[in-house]
Amino acid sequence: MSHQHSIRNLLNIKDKNIIFDDENFCSIETIKHVKAKVFHGTLTYQPKACDACGHVFDDQIIKHGFKTTLIKMPSVFGYPTYLKLRKQRYYCKHCHSTFTLQTDIVAKNCCISNHTKVSIALDAKDKISEKDIALKHHVSHATVSRVIDSFYSYYQPNVHYLPKHLCFDEFKSVKSAAGAMSFIFCNAETGEIVDIVEDRRLHVLKEYFLRYSKKARNAVKTIVIDMYSPYISLIHEVFPKAKIIIDKFHILQLFSRALNKTRINVMKRDKKNYNKLKKYWKLLLKDQTKLDYKNYTYHRCFKKLMCEVDILHYIMNLDSELKESYELYQYVRHYIKTKDFEHLKKTLKNKWNSVSSYMRTAIKTINKYINYVENTMKYDYNNGILEGINNKIKVIKRISFGYRCFRHFKTRILITQNLMTMKKA
Repeated sequence: MSHQHSIRNLLNIKDKNIIFDDENFCSIETIKHVKAKVFHGTLTYQPKACDACGHVFDDQIIKHGFKTTLIKMPSVFGYPTYLKLRKQRYYCKHCHSTFTLQTDIVAKNCCISNHTKVSIALDAKDKISEKDIALKHHVSHATVSRVIDSFYSYYQPNVHYLPKHLCFDEFKSVKSAAGAMSFIFCNAETGEIVDIVEDRRLHVLKEYFLRYSKKARNAVKTIVIDMYSPYISLIHEVFPKAKIIIDKFHILQLFSRALNKTRINVMKRDKKNYNKLKKYWKLLLKDQTKLDYKNYTYHRCFKKLMCEVDILHYIMNLDSELKESYELYQYVRHYIKTKDFEHLKKTLKNKWNSVSSYMRTAIKTINKYINYVENTMKYDYNNGILEGINNKIKVIKRISFGYRCFRHFKTRILITQNLMTMKKA
């Protein structure tokens, strides 16, 4: 096997018109203050015609020296790698112009190889910042952003189709976005993102969804939402046949936050038991059927052996308001778990005189949406899959120290979800 073939194989070069030097085909040079591997080659072949005037090659088109370019190649063994390519130049006597031979390893007037661009585009699918991708490939951050935007086809959802079951949610947007929160919705069955909208405000979403055909909108059967009232108005106007499902996680979260605020109020009043109420806050939120009543361990706050049930009983006896709020929370938790809507509705209609003001607010909120809570019990769909996507979005945003441009941020999200197809290099 000749060294020509070996070098082409190493650099993944298919163009046989590139000839590498016999002796000094590779050297170590300092480029941009970094030691790099530099391969030396020459591009020469007989062109079919003049690039300027299109005249078929003849004896009036003559060789006219070389033009040397430094092409960024994918790294070899962690070293920044370059190809110092001497491109043959020709002079055309017909039109008195010169032109340089081109190769398929790099675009015209570009010094970054197509393989490097493909590698950058593939790395964009991982949870890694664009700055780290730039450092990995020894290019600028601007180059990475440009490659990501140019290598992926613009995502355009099908306005004549919508999944039968949808999930609606929002996430904190970029500074340049029109609204503070951006809207995201996905297929409730597969978890595939349908689209991301820059602004979650009602008039924007209404205008967006009216782009979809009436047939597509009427085909939607259920939509899972949190307790954001503009979503309800939107669904009634745009999706007349869809049933609204309040996400059960948000229902439970509403009551757990109310219970936590109640506990904090008791902490502020009871300085003697402040540390106990603070340390064992998780016990109050735990499913009471899963509390440990067998295993006794030493607890420093009490200075004796106790099980989880004993600790809970102690805390409940500190305040009647906290105790009744806890009981209500456990009822709600149990009925959501068992999908018992009638008992949940009856429990919320009861007079809870001793619960905290936070719990009364939670009851009032749920009673406002009680008809949609019935659908929560009836259907198995929830926003869990979309919350997972939102967590991934937060990770991408955090490791990148934020984004300025919404369109670029959206592109990156869709790439990580494999929803954008890569163009040919």
